[in-house]
Amino acid sequence: MKRRQRVAAYAVCTHADAVLLARWTGPRGPEWTLPGGGLDHGEDPADAAVREVHEETGYAVRLDRLLTVHSFHMILPDAPVDFHGIQIVYAATVIGGELRYERDGSTDMAAWHPMAEVPALERVPLVDVGLAAAGLS
Repeated sequence: MKRRQRVAAYAVCTHADAVLLARWTGPRGPEWTLPGGGLDHGEDPADAAVREVHEETGYAVRLDRLLTVHSFHMILPDAPVDFHGIQIVYAATVIGGELRYERDGSTDMAAWHPMAEVPALERVPLVDVGLAAAGLS
């Protein structure tokens, strides 16, 4: 079985009791996730988080602190792949830019969601991991 490992960096951005999420267009259909994504070879995780938030949302962010490093392991059912994901999650503050959608990427939109509405969203588990690490759940 083929083995694959992916290291990615994400940001929990909040403002006025809302969280910034990007909508991932993955194999299960659209799901909300924290803005972020995979590291390029040799890229620092903090730089990757800042770059990915900008690509997916249009916002410039300042990373405030490391929240958690989360790991998961699974066999991908559609292709026999032994997958190991490592997710580095930061708290971040928006410092500039304007909300916009990513073009030709893995997300198709971004939006601020009131914290009270997050439990009803179709979302990936990383959203809950990040919010819990930030003390917001």
